[in-house]
Amino acid sequence: MDALLRVTDLRKTFGSLAAVNDVSFEVSEGGVFGIAGPNGAGKTTLFNAITGIPFRADSGTIEFGGRRVEGLPARDLCRLGIARTFQQDVAFDSLSVADNVRLAAVFGAGDRRTSVDEEVDRALDFVGLSDDHATLAGMLRLDARKRLMLASALATKPRLLMLDEPAAGLHGQELVRLHDLILKIKAAGVTILMIEHVLPVLFGLSGRVMIMDAGRPIAEGAPAHVVKNDDVIDAYLGQAGRRAFHSARG
Repeated sequence: MDALLRVTDLRKTFGSLAAVNDVSFEVSEGGVFGIAGPNGAGKTTLFNAITGIPFRADSGTIEFGGRRVEGLPARDLCRLGIARTFQQDVAFDSLSVADNVRLAAVFGAGDRRTSVDEEVDRALDFVGLSDDHATLAGMLRLDARKRLMLASALATKPRLLMLDEPAAGLHGQELVRLHDLILKIKAAGVTILMIEHVLPVLFGLSGRVMIMDAGRPIAEGAPAHVVKNDDVIDAYLGQAGRRAFHSARG
C-alpha cells in the first residue's frame, strides 16, 4: 500500500533534551500503525510535532498524501484530513454532546453535500452516542467522553485519525467496545495512527508497530516480531514490562 503519512528525520528538542530524535516512519493508507514505548519515550511529543499542537517540530519533513505539510497550521492539517485525540479526554463540558461534535464538523473539511446536523447525527450514531445527544459533555462517564472525542474527530472527515492512548482508564467491556469501534473506523476507510500503553489492544489492532525509547525508534515491524526484540524488552525494565509483552503475545 502507498504511504498516506511519511515522517522523515523529525526532531524536537527542549533545551538539551531531544524528545524526538530524528524519527522516521511511514503509515500505509488503510492500515493501523501502532506506537508504544515506556513513559517519556517521546510518543506524545511526536504526535504534537506532527500536528503542530501545541508546538511544531524543529526539523524534519512530514508528507501527507504526497504533500509536504510540516509548518502548516493545525486548522489546515485538519481540513486536509488529519484529526487527533488526546491522552486526557477533551470536551467542552458546558455544551451538549451534539454541540461538541457540531463545532468539530464546522471546523473540519466535512462533506458539504450533507448538512452539519446530518454529519453530527452520523458521527454520534457511529460511536454509539445518539441517545446522549442532548446530554452535557461534563456529565458523561469516561468511556463515553472518549467516544465523544472520537465522534468529534470523525465529524471532521479525516483520512488519518491519530489516537493518543484511547484505552487509558478503560476496563473490561469498555476495552472490547473500543477495540470494536477502532476496527469499525478502519473498515470505514480511515487510516489510524495510535499510541497505546495497553499492549494487548495495540498489538491486537495494529498491522505494524514502532517502539520508541528516549526519543528514538528502537524497533519496527509486525507485532509478533517486535515483541521478541531484545531492545524492546530491555526498554520495559523489570518483570512488569516483560509480563506485559508476554501477555500481549498471547
